Amino acid sequence: MTGSIRDRLVSLRREFHRHPEPAWREFYTTSRLVEEIRAIGVDDLAVGPDAYDPADRMAVPDDGFEPWLERARERGADEELLERMAGGNTGAVAALDRGAGPAVGLRVDVDGLFVEESTDANHVPAAEGFRSEVDGTMHACGHDVHVTWGLAALETIAESDFSGRFVVFFQPAEETGGGGRPMAKSEYATGLDYLLAVHVGLDRPTGEVVAGIEKPLAMCHVEATIEGTSAHAGKAPQEGDNAMHAMGTAIENAYGIPRHGDGMTRVNVGRAEAGTASNVVAERAHLEAEARGETTELMEYVKRRLERTVKSAAEMHGCRADVEIVSESPRADSNPELQSLVSEVAADVAGVERVVPAADFGASEDATFLMERVQNDGGLTSYVIVGTDHPTSHHTPTFDVDERSLAHGVDVLVGTIRELERQHPVPREDGE
Repeated sequence: MTGSIRDRLVSLRREFHRHPEPAWREFYTTSRLVEEIRAIGVDDLAVGPDAYDPADRMAVPDDGFEPWLERARERGADEELLERMAGGNTGAVAALDRGAGPAVGLRVDVDGLFVEESTDANHVPAAEGFRSEVDGTMHACGHDVHVTWGLAALETIAESDFSGRFVVFFQPAEETGGGGRPMAKSEYATGLDYLLAVHVGLDRPTGEVVAGIEKPLAMCHVEATIEGTSAHAGKAPQEGDNAMHAMGTAIENAYGIPRHGDGMTRVNVGRAEAGTASNVVAERAHLEAEARGETTELMEYVKRRLERTVKSAAEMHGCRADVEIVSESPRADSNPELQSLVSEVAADVAGVERVVPAADFGASEDATFLMERVQNDGGLTSYVIVGTDHPTSHHTPTFDVDERSLAHGVDVLVGTIRELERQHPVPREDGE
C-alpha cells in the first residue's frame, strides 16, 4: 500500500472521527459516506428505507431527530438524502455486480457513542485537531475506522478485476443493537456465499489479527416502566402503591434469577430512576436492563425470567409493569473454513506480526443477525478483529487507535475477498 493511500485512509478516518452521531441519527455520516460511494462509481446504492424495511429496526428513539438533522444540514449534507432519512432511517448498502463468481458481503458499523471526548493534550485527536466536534458524542469504539475500511475495501474492489458480487453493509445503530436485524432481513443479504464482519482493537495490539470470533453472547436490552399510585408519605402512606419499592424488589430479584445448567448467563440492571420528592410515594419508576446468554436459547431463558420478575415485583406492591424488549441479537459463531482462509491471508499482510486463528468474544454484537442469515442460507461467515494499540479501553473519553491499523484492515479484508474469488467454484460452461 502506497504512502498516498495510507494518507487518504488517515484523512477519511479523522473526518468521520470529528463528526460522531448516535444510533439512528447518523445523518451526516450517511450523507458523507454516500458521497464517497458515488465518487467510487457504484451504481447499486440504497440509503435508509431503500436499504431495509424501517419496521424491522429496533431501539429507535421516539423523537430527538431534528437537532441531528439540522446539524447535518449545516455541515452540507445532501438535502434529498436527509429527506429520505427522516425519522431515523440512516445507513446504506452498496453493491458491485461483476459477473460470475462469489457473492461476498462486508458489514461495518457507523454509529458513535454518548461519550464526551477528552481534551487532554496527550490525547492524539485533541492534540492533532480531529477531536469530536459534537458535544457529548464521540467515536469511542472505532466505528470511524470501520466506515473507512468499508469505503476503502469498496473502492479497491471496484478498481480491480474482481468477478462476482460484493456488498457492503454500512450498518447504523450497532451500539444499541438496533441496526443488525433490518440489514439481515433486507434483499441485499439474499444469496451471499460469504460474509465478513470486522472490528478494530478489542484489546488486541497493532500487528495482531484474530481470524474469527467464537462464542459471542446472545443479548437483549429490556426497559420496564412500573406504574403505582402516589400518596402523601407522612399523612397517608397507606393510600399509595409504591413504584419505587416495586422497582427495588424487581432489581434485587433480577440478580437472583437462577443461572442455567446448560451454560453461562448474565443479567444486569444498568439504569433506574423513580420518584419526585422525599415526601411523595413514588407513582412511577423506570429501569433499563439487559440479559445475555452463551446461546440464543439461554438468553431467551434469562429474558423470560427477567420479564416475569419485574411484573411479579410490581404486582406484589400493588403496581403494574410494562416490559419492552428494546433490542436483541442472537449468537452466531464464525465458520472454521472461513477463519482458516482469513488466517492464511492475514499472515501475508505487511505489518501483521501475529495471527490468532480463533478467540472467544465474550461480549455481544448485532452483526450476528447477518451472520445467522448467511449461515442459514448455506454460506460461511467470519467476524474478524484487527488489532490496534488503543491507550485506554473502548467506550472511554481517551479511546483512540493506532492509524497503522487502517492499512492492515484494508489489506486483510481485500485479500480475503480476492482469495474467496480465486477459490470459489465456477460452473462449467457445459453445465457439468
